[in-house]
Amino acid sequence: MLNFGALGAVTWRAEGLSALRGSDWAAVRFTVLQALLSAGLSVLLAIPIARALARREFAGRGLLITLMGAPFILPTLVAVLGLLAVFGRSGLVNQMFEALGFARFNIFGLHGVVLAHVFYNLPLATRILLQGWAAIPAERFRLAAALGFSGRDTFRQLEAPMLRDLVPGAFLVIFLICLTSFSVALTMGGGPRATTVELAIYQAFRFDFDMGRAALLALVQFGLCAVAGVIAWRVALPSSLGGGLDRPVQRFDLGARGLRLWDAALILAGALFLLVPLGMVILRGAPYVAGLPAEVWQAAGRSLMVALGATAATIAMTLALAHAVLALGGTRGAVLEWLGLAALAASPLVIGTGLFLLIRPLANPRDFALLVTMLVNAGMAMPFALRLILPDLRAEMATQGRLAAALGLHGWARLRIVTLPRLRRPLGFAAGLTAALSMGDLGVIMLFAEREGATLPMQLYRLMNAYRQDDAAGAALVLLAASLALFVVFERWGRGRAGT
Repeated sequence: MLNFGALGAVTWRAEGLSALRGSDWAAVRFTVLQALLSAGLSVLLAIPIARALARREFAGRGLLITLMGAPFILPTLVAVLGLLAVFGRSGLVNQMFEALGFARFNIFGLHGVVLAHVFYNLPLATRILLQGWAAIPAERFRLAAALGFSGRDTFRQLEAPMLRDLVPGAFLVIFLICLTSFSVALTMGGGPRATTVELAIYQAFRFDFDMGRAALLALVQFGLCAVAGVIAWRVALPSSLGGGLDRPVQRFDLGARGLRLWDAALILAGALFLLVPLGMVILRGAPYVAGLPAEVWQAAGRSLMVALGATAATIAMTLALAHAVLALGGTRGAVLEWLGLAALAASPLVIGTGLFLLIRPLANPRDFALLVTMLVNAGMAMPFALRLILPDLRAEMATQGRLAAALGLHGWARLRIVTLPRLRRPLGFAAGLTAALSMGDLGVIMLFAEREGATLPMQLYRLMNAYRQDDAAGAALVLLAASLALFVVFERWGRGRAGT
């Protein structure tokens, strides 16, 4: 209801397409272009890195793969500061270029947006493709070795079919993520020629206060995301490689020393690209944390309140929706599940715009900045939580349902005694993901809040704009630590389930 009510308000308030300016159509073109480039580069670079990780075993491999997931929960502004420390005008790369006699380059603009998106989504693409390699039965590799396949033959017969299954879906998922990149465009866009639709919504909203045009742009943004989401849903293909006996994969195509060095270089390059910016955030921010002004810590408290509130709301709404899906069953249950997942097609800024339009006739929307931010983050996280929780809830009902009914366990008693203990692992992961993403969100709060109600990401953005780089570095480290701590605490709580 939250998402569809907001979308209804956007649709009702939107003007006709003739109200769009030339700059708005330019924003649409730039949005699609940067998403295509970002998704394409992320997947293309992920293929060789995932292949190298799939066929090599080394000390710390599991830890490296785990760390590669960190950018997905990393606050956008923290990632931006890390990338600026490496690729910015005074960053490591430009310092090296200057020492070698080359001219410095400007990171802002299309290439900056694409770089930030690749930083975020290369790990996601790598993890998706790694799952594909892990799904190839070990017996296929043994048969390939028995038939004398070369490395090229193995790739053509075993790995290429898997990639044909997974790459289109991975590309479209990342394309959808890049369509809704308000924070990246706000910080890395660099001017009118690098404006996305979401940034145009923000400008129409905050600077022009043109509600009709902002609503129309929000509707255009929803349309772009909905089309991408439907295509991504339809191109998901089942694996064509068949099953195996779940034996450990033993690779016989590892090749000579040159191939080993090539794989090592790929893994090292991928690790450095992802981990060096995070290391720079820590190194630059650590000396300034203790001296941060009071408004930063106050903003951190607001962000923590929003993150915990969004997490509680997400878990409550997801459990209610998952139980309703299973209670209805059949076609009605499938429709309800689809409606729950449909929120992926609406970005936080679109939903925020709709809620602003709904609240404005009744009260001052600024008074509800934190509450709206919390609810929108909860709504955006719910599809991910539903996908995590629903399979385990379905299994719990199938295995424990009759026994619980026979013992007279219903309602809260059954939820507390039977359901929650068996859902602890997916609940912990979903809660950690929601809390971390909500802690670092810079989107809806920019539409609603004034200076005195800023969250930590909003306060960090203001410090960056005021060129208070030392305070910004310290605040970024606080935001990074808080986001990671929330994820780790909830995820470890989930892993604390008895018997696991």
